[in-house]
Amino acid sequence: MIQPEIEQLRGGLIVSCQAPTGSPLCDPHIMSAMALAAEQNGASGVRINSAEHIAATKLKVRVPIIGIEKVVTDQSNVYITPTFAVARRIAGSGADIIALDGTSRPRPEGERLKELIHRVHQELQLPVMADVATFDEGLQAAGFGAEIIATTLCGYTAESRGAQLPAFELLEQLAKRLNVPVICEGGVSSPDELRRAFDCGAFAVVVGTAITGVGYLTERFAAALNCPQR
Repeated sequence: MIQPEIEQLRGGLIVSCQAPTGSPLCDPHIMSAMALAAEQNGASGVRINSAEHIAATKLKVRVPIIGIEKVVTDQSNVYITPTFAVARRIAGSGADIIALDGTSRPRPEGERLKELIHRVHQELQLPVMADVATFDEGLQAAGFGAEIIATTLCGYTAESRGAQLPAFELLEQLAKRLNVPVICEGGVSSPDELRRAFDCGAFAVVVGTAITGVGYLTERFAAALNCPQR
């Protein structure tokens, strides 16, 4: 049986409200306002980075919050909710779902994915969204008990480098094989691509930069000013 907070995401748009470190938008009040705007305009859920931003967003929205925290270290290439301590922090801030790196890469402090998922379930009593890069990683994370598998990291690991995004092929393969919700995340930049993701079997679709990436989008338009006219 699918948990209520996950069921709310079915067939919907999840908006990732994040801003790069150093951006003037990387502020809990701004990100929470962006999340509220997304909810008011049809988003079924939001994906929020950091405990501080999650806590601010929890005060404003009613849709499920997929919580992550990006922690970059020298120990590992895993940075999306890399350890249980990080998962506990974002759970305490009000996240409804804990999203974490579900790849096969070594984790900081020697933690293992199977035990991490187990501890999130047992100690935090929250469902897990595993961000994977490959088909085998999706199968493994689901086998470890993750309630949601997402294509988030496809194209961003050594094993998946060069994959075309959005990862429709991976999405379709996982959706056909697994009995848990599969979410399309990564590279979705248009309503047409969102619709195609659902045609490929997506339970829900995450869109980030195409909606909330003000800096990136402005840079693209500004770059056009320097392009010679044809």
